[in-house]
Amino acid sequence: MKLAQLILIAAFTLLVTQVFAQPSENEIKAFAQQKYPNDYEMQAFVYKKQVAAFQYMQNVSDYEIKTAAEKKYPKDYEMQKFVYKKQIEARDFMDTVYDYELKEIATSKYPNDYEMQKYTYEKQRKAKEYMQ
Repeated sequence: MKLAQLILIAAFTLLVTQVFAQPSENEIKAFAQQKYPNDYEMQAFVYKKQVAAFQYMQNVSDYEIKTAAEKKYPKDYEMQKFVYKKQIEARDFMDTVYDYELKEIATSKYPNDYEMQKYTYEKQRKAKEYMQ
């Protein structure tokens, strides 16, 4: 009985967190209006893009990267999506690199930023090739 109660409480807490974490329609509209105060067509465009990006971010699988993107752009879901995709792409790139000396340089310098790791790795690789 105790385990069932704990599971029920955890599920309820997760549900409440998800409901309150979601932006309201008015918040997204206000964001669009702030971006384009005198252009209703652009407001509608931004609103649709923000809603689609919010829905995308609700279904991503890498919590660490998602959290970093949300922290960087707390109210801009399209930028969250952009950052998330770029970080995933860079992480996948870093998973395939073969020069472990350069990988160590990049990952130690930027342990939580895959895009900067990729950038650093590429710059180091080009410099290493030049020096050879």
